[in-house]
Amino acid sequence: MRLETALVVGGGAWGTALAQAAGMAGRGVTLLVRDAAQAEEINSAHTNGRYLGEQALLPGLRAVMTAELADFVIMAVPAQATRAALRGLDPALLAGKPVVLSAKGLEAGSLQRQSEILADVAPEAVPFVLSGPSFAADVAAGRPTAVTLAGDDAGDSSALAAALAGPHFRPYAADDRIGVEVAGALKNIYALACGAVEGAGLGLSARSALIARAYAEMSRLVVGMGGSTRTLTGLAGLGDLCLTCTSPQSRNYLFGIALGQGRTVAEIMGAGAKLAEGVATTPVAAALARRLGVDAPLVDAVDQVLNQHAGIEDVVAGLMSRPLKRED
Repeated sequence: MRLETALVVGGGAWGTALAQAAGMAGRGVTLLVRDAAQAEEINSAHTNGRYLGEQALLPGLRAVMTAELADFVIMAVPAQATRAALRGLDPALLAGKPVVLSAKGLEAGSLQRQSEILADVAPEAVPFVLSGPSFAADVAAGRPTAVTLAGDDAGDSSALAAALAGPHFRPYAADDRIGVEVAGALKNIYALACGAVEGAGLGLSARSALIARAYAEMSRLVVGMGGSTRTLTGLAGLGDLCLTCTSPQSRNYLFGIALGQGRTVAEIMGAGAKLAEGVATTPVAAALARRLGVDAPLVDAVDQVLNQHAGIEDVVAGLMSRPLKRED
């Protein structure tokens, strides 16, 4: 399998960071963007100021507005935009090619994972999922970062992980594609919850307890959706959960803080808050949990705050009054 050139779809912070990482790994990289001025800046000034400030980009990283053929494709658009982005590509660019899905979210309406969307739009593509504790600013700056890259064939996953591995970016190959995908989507929901605990001033003890119970709930949901609990002990599970639920660099955590301070979703978005994937994923995960018969009180609690106008105090009181049981 030839893995010398990469097409990265999405010129935001994460897409640019992954393009930078692939370039640092020695791959020839083309970054597909939608804005001509952005493409000119990347190609001439070697920066993407709107998303990464003054961070210098590799001179060999080339931005284009029309997709070009490459050995493999990295999808780095928001989860709710994946279907449209895939439909906008020539099917010949994807047929038989490894496609790395890096968005962490479940699609509203269809309730589908990212790889299920890929299977709908480009059934001949070969799906891989990249997830783990990583912020775009760190990856773009070449700070040490480790992630999980999961696919269905062990040899292909290892080869692709090696192709993306650079001096500061370390992908670990794995075979539980579904588990990695589901964990990546769910951790954003729990980050909203942890942010809300912070915003409401409920204390670090409450936040730590929430993370622990989120891990247990995530385990039930991952297994219910066909993944393995083994995945949750690694980077895509515990690693990403801890980072996203505690860092102010996390968009979902920051969004949750605003919720905990009593602001509505409309107010937060109206104030210019950055996209928080967990907002759209929460009702999807709640619906899937009900369909699967999986007990997911934390997902339900976040859904109540986001979509049913419930107050933080009432939701917390409801969680604290649940019947006591043995810890699982």
